Amino acid sequence: MGKNNLSGAWGEALAAEYLRGRGWHICSSGYACRFGEIDLIAQKGRFLAFVEVKLRKSADFGQAGEYVDQKKQQKLRTTASLYLSTHRTGLQPRFDVIEIYAPKGTETTNPEIHHIEDAFQ
Repeated sequence: MGKNNLSGAWGEALAAEYLRGRGWHICSSGYACRFGEIDLIAQKGRFLAFVEVKLRKSADFGQAGEYVDQKKQQKLRTTASLYLSTHRTGLQPRFDVIEIYAPKGTETTNPEIHHIEDAFQ
């Protein structure tokens, strides 16, 4: 991978660090099952957030969160349901999106991070 390429693992690590810095506990990273994958599962207060991380060099072609379309949302809902069936919790589940803009790819020193809480129902 070239030095200016974007890396999903790099983006997920940045998002996890961002969330931890705001008091979130990361319960799972890269949770996968036959239905799909959830980038991060995090807990804070009364919420259990299923977090989709979207990494882009810029917003020139639309906001990163716009790429979480209806099909992707349904896949995330199904995957989250399976997670909840095996990880009982009294927390309120929700779906968040973290957009990361890194103009110089993994060489970006100060990526722009946007946390969209309760991004879809």
